[in-house]
Amino acid sequence: MTATEARAAGRKPAQIVDMSWDPITRIIGNLGIYTKIDFANQEVVECRSTSSLFRGYSVFMKGKDPRDAGFITSRICGICGDNHTTCSNYAQQMAYGVKPPPLAEHITNLGEAAEYMFDHTIFQDNLVFVDFCEAMVKATNPSVLARAENTPAPHADIHGYRTIADIMRAFNPFEGEVYKEALKVSRVTREMFCLMEGRHVHPSTLYPGGVGTMPSPSLFTDYLTRLMHVIDFVKKAVAMNDDVFDFFYEALPGYEQVGLRRTLLACWGAWQNPDVVDYRYDTMNTWGKAMYVTPGIIIDGRLRTNNLIDINLGLRILLGSSYYQDWTNEEPFVTHDPLGNPVDIRHPWNQTTLPHPQKRDFDGNYSWVMSPRWYDDETGDHLALDTGGGPLARLWSTALSNIVDTPYIKTTGHSVKITLPKGESLPETTLEWHIPKWSNTIERDRARPYFIAYAAAMALQFLEEATTLVRAGHTQVFTNFEVPDEAIGCGFHEAVRGVLSHHLVIKDKKIANYHPYPPTPWNASPRDHYGTPGPYEDAVQGQPIFEENGPDTFKGVDIMRTVRSFDPCLPCGVHMYLGNGKTLTTTHTPTYGSQP
Repeated sequence: MTATEARAAGRKPAQIVDMSWDPITRIIGNLGIYTKIDFANQEVVECRSTSSLFRGYSVFMKGKDPRDAGFITSRICGICGDNHTTCSNYAQQMAYGVKPPPLAEHITNLGEAAEYMFDHTIFQDNLVFVDFCEAMVKATNPSVLARAENTPAPHADIHGYRTIADIMRAFNPFEGEVYKEALKVSRVTREMFCLMEGRHVHPSTLYPGGVGTMPSPSLFTDYLTRLMHVIDFVKKAVAMNDDVFDFFYEALPGYEQVGLRRTLLACWGAWQNPDVVDYRYDTMNTWGKAMYVTPGIIIDGRLRTNNLIDINLGLRILLGSSYYQDWTNEEPFVTHDPLGNPVDIRHPWNQTTLPHPQKRDFDGNYSWVMSPRWYDDETGDHLALDTGGGPLARLWSTALSNIVDTPYIKTTGHSVKITLPKGESLPETTLEWHIPKWSNTIERDRARPYFIAYAAAMALQFLEEATTLVRAGHTQVFTNFEVPDEAIGCGFHEAVRGVLSHHLVIKDKKIANYHPYPPTPWNASPRDHYGTPGPYEDAVQGQPIFEENGPDTFKGVDIMRTVRSFDPCLPCGVHMYLGNGKTLTTTHTPTYGSQP
């Protein structure tokens, strides 16, 4: 008997129930997750990811002064607008042929480091952990909570909570100690951000060519004072996360299958190295690898490439199940890149947005999100890459590339070591994130506090280097430039939840074409015209259900944990779409599910 036959033999007659969550609101637009769940066999058999709002930035950017692009695109998102401004400035600097002074790069890096610390903290501790807190686990898996009450926390000496259940209680919204402390940490890290970028979340002091922030020793001291105030919280957060996530693997055998998908990770790199970056396209491979988070595409655990030129040329925007007309018969804006490489008509430089509103049809078109893919010329596949929620891909790519070697961050080829100095109560600590066995829900969530630590460590380096420049009298923060008549540019950066690219075409000193691609379109994309599901769909579809509730009281916690693990841009606004669900079919067949 084959393994497939054995699984089929053990299956019960299917009980398929249609259940949906719409909206899940931490997304540009409105995210809806539509599922079919087999309650008899405790698994999700089908998933569709939808977005019901069209924004149209790529349409109304045309004809604008390109120098306004950063200010306009920051309004794309009320969560990571500064990431858009930064990325837009990178694209503009390539188009204008301008390099900001080193101090300006450090100030931008410090602002982005504070943003990672702010956003990841508030998301992990005030949103993700609502699904892992005592109240939720009691409502969905009471047997797991009972076990947690009697399971000692391995890192109690660091975070101070005796049992796993004590940690879960600390996660309870509005009441738990960690929940409330995280809100305070988020306030402090937002203050750090505003010191560097002026205003959160739409920066007032970031421009192409540099920054408007006035550098002074007191500026960096004010940032450092706040950073040292939160450094011990970061250390405790990593310990608490490891304890809870390791407990879930132990308490629920098979939980590694929740949110599991093929390892197809994308990272575009973060934090420019001012000693290397010049924003020229022909040197992009060199300065891309000098970033303090190394770009990379990981396929089945292998680093496929960390060359930003190759990454750029492989970008493809497919339509498939989205509400747009195709543009492949339009005249391309860019036929070849500055190195003479051909540029595909489905590349963002050549995209023309042609919205085509229509009724949602899950057998046809059902989302305003397009389907970004990366073309692998080794296999001819259009890969539905995901960001691992941001941190998972960043850490994985940086570890495999084994390039980053700073006073506080060391890579080994299979891990990332992060050293944080002595804080107010905890000693100097070296944390080590290891490449995991799986790209799944728990590992996406686990990576997030480690990357908060990574951002804190890099901020220490940026502070030291910026202070050295100021003390030496190198206080220039802006380089003048002229807008060319015609030019192209591309910016690559990491938004909080993952890959972010901006592609710019200038003609007659105006924007002729502009396409920003944040992480959520990658993660939330619908099925493309090859039938390949997007990452949300792929991660949810086929996953087991461990919740102990039946259809009438089902909360969908395992599904929500998976979707939230990608950090979908305010999942706190979740509503059941069909009440307690509508039974579609009850199938009685001994071979149900036996087909691969």
